[in-house]
Amino acid sequence: MNAHPQSPRVILVVEDDSHLAKLIHFCLVRDGFEMRHAADGELALQEFDRPELPDLVVMDVMMPYRNGYELLANLRKRPSWDHVPVIMLTSRGREEDVVQGLDLGASDYLTKPFRPAELIARIRKLLRPAPRAEQ
Repeated sequence: MNAHPQSPRVILVVEDDSHLAKLIHFCLVRDGFEMRHAADGELALQEFDRPELPDLVVMDVMMPYRNGYELLANLRKRPSWDHVPVIMLTSRGREEDVVQGLDLGASDYLTKPFRPAELIARIRKLLRPAPRAEQ
């Protein structure tokens, strides 16, 4: 549970297209989120090493230095990242691409071009607290 309920949820966006990163930033901030950005695979790995984990990751697949599938596999090997949801956001929409992303541990998979409101809705859904089990 977040110690400061009023602090914004932090979304790490791993995206090499600067225009798309700005659009996502605008949408996230407008909806009350805070955004951290990594513009390529190497910067993403640096983000993965930070002690402050984001609440969720939005990750492209095709990027310089490392692709999103490599990064996702790397992230899922880190025990502290087990609970962090990852949305793959990519132009790779073939069935085998989606299956590969989900098999590697993606929580959701959204293809480009995407509707910004849908991305925000998917983020909110993944960050919603899990319903409590009846005892």
